[in-house]
Amino acid sequence: MKKYFVLLLLCVNVAIGQTTINQYKYVIVPAQFNFLKEKDQYRLNTLTKLLLEKYGFTSFFDTEELPAGIINSNCDKLYADVISTGNFTRTKLQVILKDCRKNMVYESIIGASKEKEYKVAYTQALRAAFQSFDTLQYHYSPEPNNGQIQKKEESTNNTVIRTETFDEKVEVLYAQPIANGFQLVDSIPKVVMKIFKTSNPNTFSAVKGNSQGVLLLKDDQWFFEYYEEEKLISEKINVKF
Repeated sequence: MKKYFVLLLLCVNVAIGQTTINQYKYVIVPAQFNFLKEKDQYRLNTLTKLLLEKYGFTSFFDTEELPAGIINSNCDKLYADVISTGNFTRTKLQVILKDCRKNMVYESIIGASKEKEYKVAYTQALRAAFQSFDTLQYHYSPEPNNGQIQKKEESTNNTVIRTETFDEKVEVLYAQPIANGFQLVDSIPKVVMKIFKTSNPNTFSAVKGNSQGVLLLKDDQWFFEYYEEEKLISEKINVKF
């Protein structure tokens, strides 16, 4: 059981992005992906560019002549890539966005297809990977929200109730399906916690950072409960499934 939770903690602590993706307006798409033999093979690069534009980004191929303002602002744009993790029975693709220092800013879910024809399989898998952009809720905002998180604590019967809110609104975590549960991501998006199904649909085993506990539904509100220094902590979590 301890080994199981150690593995979960390692997964949770892998940062998907350190800065808000809304700071970036432009995305550079390679004319050829490493796992393919030709430029824009199966028109996969073109589809990547079009899907990025669908979700609000301004995208360019790395072979295009870029406007002077974009060329001179190297670290104000992201660099897209698509990686293949499939095998001969299933095509699997994942979309990666990195900054100019090659830091991971966004990592999509893995899209999969069982189709045997390459063009159909790659297209289906890429579109499936881009489905996670639906929860990204990207909108270009050059000035990131620097709102401070305020924490209020009340001691009641040795239970500390923490309510975390932003200056403007409560942070929403979006549930993305994983094996046996969900990963909850913020708007960056960064994985904040992982929850796993139990026999009760209103209760999940949960891991957040170094804390292990349960996610419970009480009066239509989710709470993450765990022990800290022998005190039971109940932290309100705003989840959108």
